[in-house]
Amino acid sequence: MKKLSIILILYCCLIFFTACQKTAPEQNIINQTETMKLDYAEQFSVLYYPDGCAEISINDGNIYLLVPEDVEIPEHNANQIILQQPLENIYLAASSAMDLFASLDSLDRIALTSTKDWSIPSVQYALDSGALQYAGKYSMPDYELLLENHCNIAIESTMIYHSPDVKEQIQQLGVPVFIERSSYESHPLGRMEWIKLYGLLLGKLEQAEEFFNQKAELFQEITNSVAEDSSQTKKTVAFFYISPNGYVNIRKPNDYISHMIELAGGEYIFTEENLNLEKNNLSTMNIQTEVFYEIAKNADIFIYNSLIDDELQSIDELLEKSSILADCKAVQNGNVWCAGQNLFQQSTNASEMLADFYAVLHDDSKQGIYFMHKLT
Repeated sequence: MKKLSIILILYCCLIFFTACQKTAPEQNIINQTETMKLDYAEQFSVLYYPDGCAEISINDGNIYLLVPEDVEIPEHNANQIILQQPLENIYLAASSAMDLFASLDSLDRIALTSTKDWSIPSVQYALDSGALQYAGKYSMPDYELLLENHCNIAIESTMIYHSPDVKEQIQQLGVPVFIERSSYESHPLGRMEWIKLYGLLLGKLEQAEEFFNQKAELFQEITNSVAEDSSQTKKTVAFFYISPNGYVNIRKPNDYISHMIELAGGEYIFTEENLNLEKNNLSTMNIQTEVFYEIAKNADIFIYNSLIDDELQSIDELLEKSSILADCKAVQNGNVWCAGQNLFQQSTNASEMLADFYAVLHDDSKQGIYFMHKLT
């Protein structure tokens, strides 16, 4: 009898243990193993799981579960947006990401774009030849084109938050919306390190890591040159454009452009102190022309930003926008430059961008300048 009781107790324990094993996966659906190694990027993170899936967390709160092609979609948390590989027939409305796809030889994955004019030759050729189609601005996409092209992901910039109804409509079509934040990275290499994330999405992570490491080495060579020349007085720089309503739009001092100017050996003229900054996630801000003048009138170098505005060719064109700048030091000395739109579209060329800033700051006539031109 005693022996039977012991057997019954052991049997009950076995049943209880088995039940615990069955309920454990419901409490912890997926067990994480390791994370993606990132050196500079702070706006995303990646967790890898044993089943081949990966959880991608973006710093705006969006979480995506990347599922390999040959893996069934697992049980997952309600806040995870499913991305099933292969990701193709992409609608790319985040222009800064296009160069990352081109660098991974993956333009064939993109079917639709929200931009008509590209400074990247291979992209413009694809658009002109019909291999890539214009599907309307991010705020007014052609939903029928998305359906006709069997689009399985829409990659948007944070501008989509200004058109929440559009985001919702795309999702109602069954197309997941991936919102990227590479432009919010404070370090220039952080912006470029997003190539690792796109490499993961495309199944080309090893290629992406190799590409990034090569570019990072070139970047380091330039910053080493700056460190060796640290005894020189730093030139001050204002980076801006003038909006149609008369405001001056500037990059904030914690932005990757201002950071790049400093890495190249310059001093960004705008600081948190002289701007009286409000805390938010925006990388730019508008200030009154008079405020700009007071802060930047003695800046050594002006660099006009043509991302939103048209490219300028002469100082007179700048003064037509704001005559108050005529007696600024940079204008008087003829040290005014214009940054072309390729400065922003070719996001993998952080090293080359840094070289341009270095050439402008150090009057290096031997260094060819690609992303900027001097106003006459």
